[in-house]
Amino acid sequence: MKALSSDLQPALGCGPIIPRFEGQRPLRQQVFERIRAAGRIPRAELARELGISPASVTALTADLIGTGMIEETTRAADGARGRPRVALAVRPDAHLVVGIKLSVHKHTAVLVDFAGRLIATQTLPRTPSAMTPDALLDATALLLERVCTNAGVRPADLSAVGLGVPGFVDAQTGTVFWSPVLDRRNITLAPEAERRLGVPVHVDNDANLVTMAELWFGAGRALSHFAVVTIEHGVGMGYVLNHRIHRGFRGVAMELGHTKVQLDGALCRCGQRGCLEAYVADYALAREASAALDWTHHDMRSISVMLESLHDQAEAGNAAARSIFLRAGRYLALGLANVVNLFDPELIILSGERMRYEYLYANETLAEMPDFCVATGRPAPKVQIQAWGDLLWAHGAAALALSAISETLMGARSG
Repeated sequence: MKALSSDLQPALGCGPIIPRFEGQRPLRQQVFERIRAAGRIPRAELARELGISPASVTALTADLIGTGMIEETTRAADGARGRPRVALAVRPDAHLVVGIKLSVHKHTAVLVDFAGRLIATQTLPRTPSAMTPDALLDATALLLERVCTNAGVRPADLSAVGLGVPGFVDAQTGTVFWSPVLDRRNITLAPEAERRLGVPVHVDNDANLVTMAELWFGAGRALSHFAVVTIEHGVGMGYVLNHRIHRGFRGVAMELGHTKVQLDGALCRCGQRGCLEAYVADYALAREASAALDWTHHDMRSISVMLESLHDQAEAGNAAARSIFLRAGRYLALGLANVVNLFDPELIILSGERMRYEYLYANETLAEMPDFCVATGRPAPKVQIQAWGDLLWAHGAAALALSAISETLMGARSG
């Protein structure tokens, strides 16, 4: 399975690739999902893959064509002669969505069509201080306006917006319980954003959005169980269970960064002590560098400069710099082992800007992960590194919006 291409364009369809007999999904929904996942597929092939009669395919696809969700396309015949083959595809212009990622570093947005194809992007810098809800909505509205302008469309032309923020988020209600980008807690962000933008808004934790991007466009499309661990300004995690994001009973599950690895340990930005994030994230590495190398920092920009310098010194052989990365890597290996012990995933994807700091996931460091796992006699799951840029997060937010639209149109939960 191909990972996201450099321009984030889905090469062959988008969305989870779900086996025929997995899950109790209406046949109409299975037909649409298979067309979406394939990109383009002839009716005869669709009937074979789903194990249903051609007549059933004809009836179901006629309904989907009538609703404007799919369309007929043609492609050249297999030989030099013959009629062009008729295939089915998601109708790209049926819906447009925008995905937005708000962070302490920069804000990013992508605009994609109903087939998941990238149309326009936009990035805005920001100051690292926490914002008021009104300031955050101002930034969201500005980003939305600019990405729509880049695409030559109006915000009113959008069917939905996906919005991602770091922190503790209840995706069902769109409530942000805590986020480093906000100066207060318990903000009903989705309803407030809908009133401001005039379009349906769906909000989720940013780590879940990276997981959505892998589920819809990347390495997890054909996997039923996999984990994505993100390492940047914090440590996040998303988990796919039976081809769906698992959010827990209250919608705030999978907070790997805030699992405890040391009683009464280092102070985490969430206010508690001993969290995994407090030993692995940007600010944790900067704290260690300040103490071990007698450096100081004052803002997120200087933290980035510190980490670049720290990495350069580690590569040059500085023992103190290397020990900082290796210590953080050992804590990361411990955290990943806990994920394996709890969930037994098929694959763990490490994602985020910090993945270019190879000392954090050096072979000798990740080699410790199996030692921390329960000894079952079976090999530990594969760990895959994805050093994507900021647009991946926004692309996951777009997938969140596409998923919500599909659920509404199908009258069922679609992924």
